[in-house]
Amino acid sequence: MNRGKMERSERAKQFMPFAALKGFEELLAQKERITVSKIELSDECKEELNQKMRFIKKNDIVTVTYYAKDEYLKICGMVSDIDINKRCFKVVNTIIPFDDIYDIVYVK
Repeated sequence: MNRGKMERSERAKQFMPFAALKGFEELLAQKERITVSKIELSDECKEELNQKMRFIKKNDIVTVTYYAKDEYLKICGMVSDIDINKRCFKVVNTIIPFDDIYDIVYVK
């Protein structure tokens, strides 16, 4: 039996990934995600955090641990903006409200 030569685009389709259940992988990833409650800082911890934040200025490199969407995240980067009135600052492109900060470390 002699078959004609298969077009390159048709041959490539053989190796494309197949997902029988669209969106199933995303649902599994969401189900596996562990959610946590926000930790209420003690007065001493709040004061210590305020002391650290007083020295942070634009263009400083910091590592911030903060609460967002039922989990704690950590970001390291340059402080690109500080807005005292809105009580937040921006690390790279991430806006972090002051009240969601768990810890901040100045990176030298």
